[in-house]
Amino acid sequence: MIDRVSGYLPLDSTELIGQAYTFAEQCHQGQMRLSGEPYIAHPLETALFLADLHLDDHTIIAALLHDVVEDCGVTLKELESRFGPEVTLLVDGVTKLTRMDLRMQGTGGVGPDFPEEQDHLYAESLRKMLVAMAEDIRVVLIKLADRLHNMQTLDALPEDKRRRIAQETLDIYSPLAHRLGIWEIKWRLDDLAFRHLNEERYREISKMLATKRVEREEYVEKVASRLRDEMKQFNVAGEVVGRPKGIYSTHLKIERYAAEGKELSDIYDLYALRVLVDTKEDCYKTLGVIHQLWHPIPGQFDDYIANPKENMYQALHSTVICDGGNPLEIQIKTYELHQIAEYGVAAHWRYKEGKSGDLRFEEKMTWLRQLLEWQREMAGTDEFIESVKQDIFHDQVFVYTPKGEIVELTSGSTPIDFGYKIHTDLGHKCIGAKVNGRLVSLDTELQHGDTVEILTSKGDRGPSLDWLNPNRGYVRSASARQKVRQWFRRQARGSNIQRGRELLRRELRRISHQIEDAEILTLCKYDNMDEFLANLGSGNITESQVAHRLAQAGRDAAEVPVLPKPNLPLSSPSSGIKVLGVGDLLIRMAHCCNPIPGDQIMGFVTRTRGVTVHKQGCRSLDNEDEPDRIVKVDWGETTELYPVRVRMTAYDRVGLLRDVTVQVSEEHVNIASVITQEHSDGTVTMELTMHTNGLDQLGKLFAKLEGVRGVISVTRDRSNTPAATPG
Repeated sequence: MIDRVSGYLPLDSTELIGQAYTFAEQCHQGQMRLSGEPYIAHPLETALFLADLHLDDHTIIAALLHDVVEDCGVTLKELESRFGPEVTLLVDGVTKLTRMDLRMQGTGGVGPDFPEEQDHLYAESLRKMLVAMAEDIRVVLIKLADRLHNMQTLDALPEDKRRRIAQETLDIYSPLAHRLGIWEIKWRLDDLAFRHLNEERYREISKMLATKRVEREEYVEKVASRLRDEMKQFNVAGEVVGRPKGIYSTHLKIERYAAEGKELSDIYDLYALRVLVDTKEDCYKTLGVIHQLWHPIPGQFDDYIANPKENMYQALHSTVICDGGNPLEIQIKTYELHQIAEYGVAAHWRYKEGKSGDLRFEEKMTWLRQLLEWQREMAGTDEFIESVKQDIFHDQVFVYTPKGEIVELTSGSTPIDFGYKIHTDLGHKCIGAKVNGRLVSLDTELQHGDTVEILTSKGDRGPSLDWLNPNRGYVRSASARQKVRQWFRRQARGSNIQRGRELLRRELRRISHQIEDAEILTLCKYDNMDEFLANLGSGNITESQVAHRLAQAGRDAAEVPVLPKPNLPLSSPSSGIKVLGVGDLLIRMAHCCNPIPGDQIMGFVTRTRGVTVHKQGCRSLDNEDEPDRIVKVDWGETTELYPVRVRMTAYDRVGLLRDVTVQVSEEHVNIASVITQEHSDGTVTMELTMHTNGLDQLGKLFAKLEGVRGVISVTRDRSNTPAATPG
């Protein structure tokens, strides 16, 4: 430790670090880890890693002491008297996070009794860590180094605990390291977590990479040598090395390519080079040398120097067809940019002295200040965590304003998200949008490089409540959704209560079940009906949340299992049977032998009713005089479909039935029957019998049907009375 820090810290700081180590060793004397090593090895390894990042003396000292308060009974007051207030604050911040981790994982002896309590503790722990990070980024740097060493010694824990910690690492700590730009920690956490979550797959990919390692290294060294020679001819000094592959990142690429129908050989960066040069000008010179030497693949070039990523990453990426026809991905960056790429925020300490890059660093860290703003604005922890996961940990997309300014958005964002990102009032007044000069719908997903223009209303127009409906897809980012909710919260309480009452009445009509107000309040965890209706009307709680809870009440009210009504079809269009060589047909179970999953079965092609499925050896098949109509069938993947009758009232017009059936088919729902009845007032009633796979699909279907022009109401009908006139 002393050797590492003395290379960049003054002598007095080095001496203080030595004193901190001695104190920590005395405090942890006699304590052992589950892995069998002395406990002092853990804080030492944590501090060593941070020393490799060239962090300041207070951070190194806090890393050495980060467990003495929790595990050794040392008071914060004693710590402050020995090492000062700054170290004490850092240790206190890490200690609070460690305590929350222990409570969340139940390692302190008594864990949470209920899943809901565990989820709440998990969210609270996350919230504390993120807020602590926003106040002092070094707290989380210590926590990440602490987590890295714990992951390296995870084998000593029971399997269930290993899997839980590994999953948490993939969900939270790895994305956090990525957001902070610390690639050196991210890839290590990814690979370690992947090994504990899917050891068999980990070993497969590791073996695959090792099998071709010698061949790959020889090839990479050959092309690297050729590129070095070419750079010398153009007087560009630099270092050319092969770029190692992470096991988890390779696994994700294989899965993504398989989903796109591509082979492993199509992965462009299986062969990869990294070129390090002195200046950014040399980066572009090197790019010219490479493109002159090898043919670039169209669409495989990215300039992250001119357009840095949200985590401060800057480099030139290009994929070329290299010697032997192999695709080769090349990263080009300066030595300083490489340090930032590997160590992210931590590298800022190495380069901040006397540099003009501090302003850019502060701009890149604006999302930290956003965390503190969300912390103040959002009362609910779950809402806060939702915002962080979607808007901070999610992938980003870069778009342009009409003036050419770059705006970072969450991947999948829409024009409404863009409007709220620019200014809250712009989002509130949005009535339309142009993307690349063309009018688009407000639910259009924005892509990299799009130029977005928001069209606004001149009056005091506010957002639509439909923007909060996840089935409509108008708003994707949590921050925009929060601003829409805040707008509705500011509206008159009476209007919100009335709107909430209408929404509740509509949901009750959908499930066709009578529920008392007291039961609704219990289900939705409210004490007062007006308060519940106001929150529903303001969008603070969504229709889909209420629908799920009301549906649960319906299931609990002795309606499980929900059987189809006598006048509804008794068979579903997809019953889990696969007709070999033909595909899915209308399937019916034979009543003579009543086959069930697991039976050996055969099918009989009827003239008008699809395929009837019999058990093998059924007398009906043995006595059949047309054996050509007997086909092989097999139990496929079971898809449970339920017949549901939906009643619609709409203004009659030409094309109404067509528009309705189009919306139903887009949700991949089968219509078993349609019955219509015209009325003298110009309206029409439709009763549609459809097969859905559950409430989620039915909710999306209702949202689409209510959007059809002329539709007055859509309700779920559970009556047995046959409707009048077939249509």
